[in-house]
Amino acid sequence: MRTTRLLGALTALALGALATAACGKDGSPPTKGPAPSELPRYRVAEDFALPGSGTWRKAASRGHFVVGAKEDQPYLGEKDPASGRYSGFDIEIAKMVSASLGLDPKGITFKTIASANRETALQNGQIDYYVGTYTINDNRKKLVGFAGPYYMAGQGLLVRHDEDGIKGPGDLDGKRVCSAAGSTPYQRIQQDHPKATLVAYDTYSVCVDNLLTYQVDAVTTDDAILIGYAAKVPDELKVVGKPFSKEPYGIGVPRGDNALRLAIDDALAAREKNGDWKRAYDATLGLSGVPAPKPPAIDRYPAS
Repeated sequence: MRTTRLLGALTALALGALATAACGKDGSPPTKGPAPSELPRYRVAEDFALPGSGTWRKAASRGHFVVGAKEDQPYLGEKDPASGRYSGFDIEIAKMVSASLGLDPKGITFKTIASANRETALQNGQIDYYVGTYTINDNRKKLVGFAGPYYMAGQGLLVRHDEDGIKGPGDLDGKRVCSAAGSTPYQRIQQDHPKATLVAYDTYSVCVDNLLTYQVDAVTTDDAILIGYAAKVPDELKVVGKPFSKEPYGIGVPRGDNALRLAIDDALAAREKNGDWKRAYDATLGLSGVPAPKPPAIDRYPAS
């Protein structure tokens, strides 16, 4: 059967979950995305200098940035196990920022960093900045700095394509809903929709497997992540309803490096204005069939 074949493909090609998503955890679907020749190219700023940023000075000295990312999120941040190449919308955001800050994005060293380790990686100098479905919130601002946001996600629902009874969170009473154990999406369903039957796993890929085999009725996490899963098997899965939370994705930087944070804010604003942001979206997350939204307003919050 087609579902069995698709499930087999997802399982056989899965890389295993290594990371936690913006609000919880994520799985690893098979790599799929644009060819390098289809991606935008970003003009590198000439004679750029940011002496007030220790992070930038170290990167400039080595000649490239070291960027933390996800490797298992379809159309957002994926790593090809054969070539080692990273691709996705978040990867393109990282590249355009590097170009705006004067360093050729071709030289970026990407490092897969689990979400639970993002703050530590920034604090310890393992990475210069992090781009990977990283929701900005006040608690995290106590540990790291944030540029952006560059994308506004929200909690959503993934269901089978033949499912007509679930159109939004109000339809979850009596339904089996899968999310990552301990994640914010899990907690939100638990609190706001107590009549739903919650099923928890360590990764969203297992949730998707269970959805394809009719063991659960819906999967919930950030809609951007769900859109990617649905795009893998559009005849089998779909995202329904409107997002029912706000998850502003930002670029994490070392806390206290306000020069870098504000320079990245400037870079994002310029790339949105000149069309690079939309071109990057269209070449990656836009392949899911969801048109580019309007970028969210950048929050240039004061230093603390």
